[in-house]
Amino acid sequence: MSGYKFDLFISYSRYGSVQKWLLNHFYKKLCECLADQFAPPLKVYLDRQMPRAVNWKYNLVTALGHSKIMVQLLTPPYFNSRWCMAELRSMQAREKLLGLAGPEISQGLIYPILYSDSENFPIEEMQRSWVDFKEFAHPDPVYQQTTDFVHFHRKVNELASDLVRLVRQVPDWQPDWPIVEKPDPVLILPPPLPRFE
Repeated sequence: MSGYKFDLFISYSRYGSVQKWLLNHFYKKLCECLADQFAPPLKVYLDRQMPRAVNWKYNLVTALGHSKIMVQLLTPPYFNSRWCMAELRSMQAREKLLGLAGPEISQGLIYPILYSDSENFPIEEMQRSWVDFKEFAHPDPVYQQTTDFVHFHRKVNELASDLVRLVRQVPDWQPDWPIVEKPDPVLILPPPLPRFE
């Protein structure tokens, strides 16, 4: 497999309400707005669309290596996830290799979206400007029936326009993009059964 296969790679933690928000609202609206901004529509990688029977660890690594921009959904659990940190560090290593997100060229390949908090993020992760979506962080489907959802659509449309502009500027693909870490899957043990004495 060579060349870019995806324009955008969505990186997020599965803890908290951000996954629900992503699946209920953000992903579909982003794809709609990207289609309004550019033809053919940009290809977005979301791990929930992974084909059956693939090794998910290698699928994620390959998808990230063949993606132009990483859209990062920022929450406190994001920085405690080994997989999120592996995705982030890999993309940061690519930026460093290309001389991006630094003193000469400040634009990078990581596009952060603030979903929640921000006061408890690591200091080094607060140095990149993000798009603030905290006021639209309503994960439940009923949100789509509110008047506020019109403003959410407008905000995502602005985001899509910005992402299309960035995707056009991405350097050519290289087969040796760095992958910093490939964590093993985290297996969650079942809770112990209560003991009666």
